[in-house]
Amino acid sequence: MELRLALALPRDGLSVPVARHLVRTGLEELRVTGDCISDIELALTEACANVLDHSLASDDYEVVVQIAGGVCTLRVVDGGATSGFSGEHSTPNTVGGEPMEHGRGLLLMQALMDSVHFKATDDDGPGTVVELVKQLEWATDSPLAVV
Repeated sequence: MELRLALALPRDGLSVPVARHLVRTGLEELRVTGDCISDIELALTEACANVLDHSLASDDYEVVVQIAGGVCTLRVVDGGATSGFSGEHSTPNTVGGEPMEHGRGLLLMQALMDSVHFKATDDDGPGTVVELVKQLEWATDSPLAVV
């Protein structure tokens, strides 16, 4: 079974809780464990916050959620930083062994998800796709739990 949800969202702070709520509710209905949902929710929040911080004010963005084979893949697609972000410089600077504020979201996404990838959008314009992948953990009463 494969499920897919695509959201076209305005680049507005109110869109982040909407995306988070829809993803959380869908995962709860599938009976994914609470800890797994929390990890996905926080990583999604960080990816969406990056769009708000780094895209042009007029840009919309898209969140695509795909669940297949017990894996949740989230794609957050923005259409417009001044140039796409590759993730090459995704390790934050540190001061006294502590990470500086810039880059913490990237570290969180990497810590919470099984994989995190950044790539430029396929179209001619600037933009970035952030792909977040997590193996789902099922509650014992989930109809999708593998026995």
